[in-house]
Amino acid sequence: MQSIESEWASIYYKTPKARQGSAYRQLLEKATLLKKQHPKAAEPIFWEAVIKATSADTQSALSALSLVNEAKELLLEAININPNAMDGSAYVTLGTLYYMVPKWPIAFGDNDKAKELLETALEINPNGIDSNYYYGDFLLTQDRPKEAKKYFEHAANAPARPEQVFADSQLKTEAQKALDKIRKEETGKKLVASFSNASSIRY
Repeated sequence: MQSIESEWASIYYKTPKARQGSAYRQLLEKATLLKKQHPKAAEPIFWEAVIKATSADTQSALSALSLVNEAKELLLEAININPNAMDGSAYVTLGTLYYMVPKWPIAFGDNDKAKELLETALEINPNGIDSNYYYGDFLLTQDRPKEAKKYFEHAANAPARPEQVFADSQLKTEAQKALDKIRKEETGKKLVASFSNASSIRY
């Protein structure tokens, strides 16, 4: 299982876009084989879903839509088998899909459902890097940066999991970048406000 995670992280974060499609296909074969070997385990199903969801970005619009729908069903299957597997990561990924994909009638995008799933992930793993990062990212899409800031701080400061050090380290970096951007925008707004107040003073 750990080798699949490592390969996925390497493809997602290191492999050039032009080569990702074929790399994902090869990794999907490994995940599918692992699922056949462990049909009652949630983890191989979760990784099959993740590979399909992330490989959608390398496909045409129609193929991408098919892949994210397949990923959704696999994640629901993994949750049904063991909702706490991998610290609730299936809830994180499914919640992320719900706020990232287009809404009906194109796809199944639904912000309310995304919020529900991501909050469930936080209940299972309140100190997780992925659960905090993606809830923060979701809040940003809802134009709620002040609330998002807290979750990015949690993600940036949480320890990486030994079995997912590389992927977690990358996500911690992304959390810090998001946090820095929010802080920079907050500073900019304060400066604008102070200039505005100064210009309104009557001498």
